[in-house]
Amino acid sequence: MLRRLCLGLPEAREVEAWGAPTFRVKTIFATYSDGSQYEPLRPSAWVKALPIDQELLIQRAPDRYFVPPYVGAKGWIGVFLDTPDLDWDELKTLLWDAWKLSVPKKLGERNPEPPKGWL
Repeated sequence: MLRRLCLGLPEAREVEAWGAPTFRVKTIFATYSDGSQYEPLRPSAWVKALPIDQELLIQRAPDRYFVPPYVGAKGWIGVFLDTPDLDWDELKTLLWDAWKLSVPKKLGERNPEPPKGWL
């Protein structure tokens, strides 16, 4: 589902990096982690975000959100994908915001709203 959401965004493409799928336009806006950085293993999405968003989400739901290694210091949000109450609509919002942070200005201007019918 994560792949379909990411690739449903304008001009998004998948590139394997560090042994995992990453999703990017100009820069990376999301990546998948199989959870090998954690014990126990938990699959997750790492999503580009502003530090304030990261802080608020983790405070609100630390069982669903976390600071991912490497990119967490820059504000990225980790989202556990194996959480039974995962809110896919909220994840879509995070991905849309991440996409907007990662695209060239003109592409963002041409796409002020998520694509119609975006999963």
